[in-house]
Amino acid sequence: MSPKLLPIVLLSISNVFMTFAWYGHLKFENKPLWMVILVSWMIALAEYCFAVPANRFGHEVYNAAELKTMQEVITLTVFAFFSVFYLGERLTLNHLVGFGFIGLGAFFVFKGPLH
Repeated sequence: MSPKLLPIVLLSISNVFMTFAWYGHLKFENKPLWMVILVSWMIALAEYCFAVPANRFGHEVYNAAELKTMQEVITLTVFAFFSVFYLGERLTLNHLVGFGFIGLGAFFVFKGPLH
C-alpha cells in the first residue's frame, strides 16, 4: 500500500474503534458505568493497535500537524456516520457548517506556507 495512503486507512480503522469506545455505550444507559468503562477500555486498546502504527508510518511522509489534522477530519467523518446510523441522531445545518470550517482549517494545514 502507498506510504501516503496507509496512515489514512489505519487512522480510519482506529477511529471506528474509538468512536464506539467513546460513544457506543450511549445506547446502553441501563448498564452500570463501571461496565461500560471496562468495555470502552477494551475497545480503545484495539484502537491504539491501529492509531500508533498509523502515526509511526505516517510520520515518514507527513509531519505531526498534518497527521493530527488528518485524524481530526477522519474522526468527524466517522462520528457523523456513527451518530446518524448507530445513534439515530440528526445532523443539522449547524453541524455541517461547523464541520465545514474544520475542513477549511485542514485545507490550510495541508496547503503549505501562505505567502
